[in-house]
Amino acid sequence: MTKSALITGVTGQDGSYLAEFLLGKDYKVYGLRRRTSTPNFENIEHVKDQIEWIDGDLTDLSSLINAVQQAQPDEVYNLAAQSFVATSWPQPIATSQITAVGVVNMLEAVRIAKPDARFYQASSSEMFGKVLETPQTETTPFWPRSPYGVAKTYGHWITVNYRESFDMFACAGILFNHESPRRGMEFVTRKVTDAAARIKLGLQSELRMGNLDAKRDWGYAGDYVKAMWLMLQSDEPDDYVISTGETHTVEELVDIAFQYVGLDWRDYVVTDPKFVRPAEVDLLLGDCTKAKEKLGWELEVGFRELVEMMVESDLNHYGSRQQTPGLYRETS
Repeated sequence: MTKSALITGVTGQDGSYLAEFLLGKDYKVYGLRRRTSTPNFENIEHVKDQIEWIDGDLTDLSSLINAVQQAQPDEVYNLAAQSFVATSWPQPIATSQITAVGVVNMLEAVRIAKPDARFYQASSSEMFGKVLETPQTETTPFWPRSPYGVAKTYGHWITVNYRESFDMFACAGILFNHESPRRGMEFVTRKVTDAAARIKLGLQSELRMGNLDAKRDWGYAGDYVKAMWLMLQSDEPDDYVISTGETHTVEELVDIAFQYVGLDWRDYVVTDPKFVRPAEVDLLLGDCTKAKEKLGWELEVGFRELVEMMVESDLNHYGSRQQTPGLYRETS
């Protein structure tokens, strides 16, 4: 019997990879589409026609109830959010309405319209914020350091609460930073890889950055969406940290990206105080032992491979690449 899934945030990085993955497993995929004057289907253009589109908005409960009633999904993946941390300071209320209240709206819609559907909530390592232990596990206390982190923490706990209160099959994936060529330009990884490509091609002269010493646990989004699916195939609902178990500085990210195009980043990168967060999260490092042991989840793409994949994609994006992939890899 064909399974069906409803995905919010399907046009984003994670949503697009998840839609591809589920379509590859013969799911009927429904995508929640928020009405905008200029919808952006860039990430899913190649599978857009295979998705059943339903209009809805996380801030409008009635539209979500209608969406769930229409789709009658076996699985619901709530990936939509105001997901850029820096934007959450100048837009804390909008962030709260979408990233926090939007979660309870979605849960309530599922509870009312399809209570036996399995629900996945996209939680975030930003909830750990000012970390109280390293590495971070499913039992590490949260201390969010941004309006985004605070909103995600609410979304996480309301998911747990609905699981315990209404016996819903609701899981939360505490995903550490995960990137890909589909990452938005406002995120530091894509900002760096795009700049490396542009500087190499003579389209840009410098890259202005914030804190180069900040450390993150970066993985590949394509690997992480498989973990989301595995959670909803389990016998019992639970929460899982999804990470690589490795940490890298922003400086390492910059170094690998510029190495790939044969440049020394020190000649092009300028530290700019305006890109430093009001409250910095200095170190995030996840322990994904539980996901590996209980879900059988494994990583396939390493950090260097991820960064190089993104630079290669950005080089191709600017239309100057007719050569063999890897042309600009620095040789020893």
